[in-house]
Amino acid sequence: QVQFVESGGGLVQPGGSLRLSCAASGSIFRSFVMGWYRQTPGKMRELVASRTNGDSTWYDDSVKGRFTISRDNARNTMYLQIDNLRPEDTAVYYCNAVGIPNSAYWGQGTQVTVSS
Repeated sequence: QVQFVESGGGLVQPGGSLRLSCAASGSIFRSFVMGWYRQTPGKMRELVASRTNGDSTWYDDSVKGRFTISRDNARNTMYLQIDNLRPEDTAVYYCNAVGIPNSAYWGQGTQVTVSS
């Protein structure tokens, strides 16, 4: 059974940092590209970073230079290091597979709030 559990969110001031974690179970994590998504109220969920098993990465322009995605396949865990947080980064962050039907795998997400 595929399951993703996100953690590490919180309330931080602008310019602060957070490290999000995604604990994965099931076979999807090691087989496919994995990514971090975020969603704000009234908006579509958007992909902000992804990483292949071959360690190729992709970042949305809005987060380049501030977000770093990493994965530990041995531990079935993925991370998102977020530096220099901005108020517009406020969102619920989710991890999930990229490029395959993944609607059944969404977890609860972790809330990131950037505010002074």
